[in-house]
Amino acid sequence: MTDDQCGETRPGPPIALGQAARNRRELWRRKLLWIGVWLVFLSSPVHDLVSGNHTTGATVAGWLGLAVFVAVYLSLLFRDMGAAPYTSKLITTLIGSMAVLAVVLCLTLGSAWLGLFCYVSVACGIALPLRVAFWTIPATGAVLLVVGLRTGEDEALNLLVLVVLIGFAMTGVSQLVRTTVELRKARATVAQLAANEERLRLARDLHDLLGHSLSLITLKSELAGRMLPDHPDKAAQQVADIEQVSRQALVDVREAVTGYRRPRLAPELAGAQVALTAAGITAAIPAEPDLDGVPEDTESALAWTLREAITNVVRHSGAARCTVDLVRRQTLDGPVVELSVEDDGSGGSGNGPGNGLTGLTERLEKAGGTLEAGRVKHGFRLTARVPAGPVAT
Repeated sequence: MTDDQCGETRPGPPIALGQAARNRRELWRRKLLWIGVWLVFLSSPVHDLVSGNHTTGATVAGWLGLAVFVAVYLSLLFRDMGAAPYTSKLITTLIGSMAVLAVVLCLTLGSAWLGLFCYVSVACGIALPLRVAFWTIPATGAVLLVVGLRTGEDEALNLLVLVVLIGFAMTGVSQLVRTTVELRKARATVAQLAANEERLRLARDLHDLLGHSLSLITLKSELAGRMLPDHPDKAAQQVADIEQVSRQALVDVREAVTGYRRPRLAPELAGAQVALTAAGITAAIPAEPDLDGVPEDTESALAWTLREAITNVVRHSGAARCTVDLVRRQTLDGPVVELSVEDDGSGGSGNGPGNGLTGLTERLEKAGGTLEAGRVKHGFRLTARVPAGPVAT
């Protein structure tokens, strides 16, 4: 049963500093806390009005002036609750109106109204930019001192330090809230980027896994279809291979989704031999790769590269021969492991790199490597280079 159905609303957790209010009630609650702290400075003007020290006209004017002053102050505190935010010009006008009212009320009704300058200072600290507040707050204190001296009272000296300190304290609180809001937004952005990166990783893994496996299943299905009339035993063997590849593809997809799959180069070389042979392509593939000292992430990137390259050869090249080389080289940037896949086919459609090559480039860049792919004199060559040792961060 929901809160509306049971006729009551459960109170939510308290709002953290800088966190946006979840509803209007929480926003009002937070604003009322700000108001309640500063209501103590209204006690002197209210006591002055109810004490009967002024004429009826002056008392009425005092109540009206105080009401307008408080209304302007509250409008500044609640400025983020309207449909449109306040402009800087409007904020400046409202604070200027508060200052004028404070001066007029103090000069006409006495020193009991000097506490209004505390509200002017708070408004400057909350609503104005930091560089503007740094000079408007001392200016407010200076006006307080001048008005206090005109009234002939020493109370202005006592309030001067308080007005300045309150104003600058509110600039610190306001800046802290703004910084916290920005940090929360930045954290949300980082979380969104991490989610996008994870989705991209899954897309790359699924493309590489399913593209290779489905291509092999298609080839073996065609072979089984051709062998079925005259060679049922060989067709049955192809069907058994299809089942094995399908089961392995299912396992690979599950491991990729959970993020634990790290393909190894030796099994991928053996799988490349099977895929090329099934496609009727003569394969020259090294049996035992030399990967001493190569990190797992680097080997995994090479394994993905080999898988994608062999898939492209089988599906798109129309080649009759494919050669895979895996060598170590010494470069100016240090030792590297170089994987080269070259065929004598057409190299595909030639419409630019597809999703597979784009994903491989991203994988190799994360491992500190590079990818080169393009036509050669008698076919197509793909070359991947990765550091032979750990990548410096």
